[in-house]
Amino acid sequence: MATYTHGHHESVLRSHRWRTAENSAAYLLPRLSSGFTLLDVGCGPGTITADLAAQVTRVTALERTEAALDLARAEITRRGLTNVDFAVGDVHALDFPDDSFDVVHAHQVLQHVADPVAALREMRRVTRPGGLVAVRDSDYAGFTWFPLVTELDEWLALYQRVARGNGGEPDAGRRLLSWARAAGFTDVTASASIWCFADDADRDWWGTMWADRILKSDMAATAVQSGAATPADLDRLSAGWRSWAASPDGWFTIPHGELLCRA
Repeated sequence: MATYTHGHHESVLRSHRWRTAENSAAYLLPRLSSGFTLLDVGCGPGTITADLAAQVTRVTALERTEAALDLARAEITRRGLTNVDFAVGDVHALDFPDDSFDVVHAHQVLQHVADPVAALREMRRVTRPGGLVAVRDSDYAGFTWFPLVTELDEWLALYQRVARGNGGEPDAGRRLLSWARAAGFTDVTASASIWCFADDADRDWWGTMWADRILKSDMAATAVQSGAATPADLDRLSAGWRSWAASPDGWFTIPHGELLCRA
């Protein structure tokens, strides 16, 4: 089993609750129909889940623990949605019969699992013939920013070291197509899209979020416990994030690989 690198500290949830179907699943939205059933693997705090529930007949939100699933329950309740079910499970061994869903969706999940190919096989198994498996993952090695703050280079190298030490693959976006083919998919549409943080508000939000996250998230704790960084190192990286956020020329882009795989 891989360990989830980020954890669920408020600084992490601040980022994850920003996600919507529009900014994180736009490649899938035109393929959805009001009659569909959909499994949302690794639903997190449920903001994308809730948006998808507005597009289809029924959604099942899946997380690894009840505590994580409670975050999605709270969002679904807040929005007053009644067409979402909840399940705890492991994407490597889904507790659903074959051909259960029209669509299986996973956003930023495969980069964190122990065996992404096995996960994709399971996602295909529970998808009805002709249905879609939709996956989207970022690619950390493709992150770009300006100004060229040295501490952000160090942050990226540290994140990749911790994520791989946890059993994940942070450069997942570029690997999705190869993983899908290894999982047996033959009808695959691949695409890519980016998040860009460059105006004053976005730069302040993104930089402040990571300035907090590098100090307080599970990733920070693991970095210190494993000897990959000291608390002083993390303080310095946090200051680097704040320096980047304060620059009026600041720019940060995150590329994502995306796949629509026909079952």
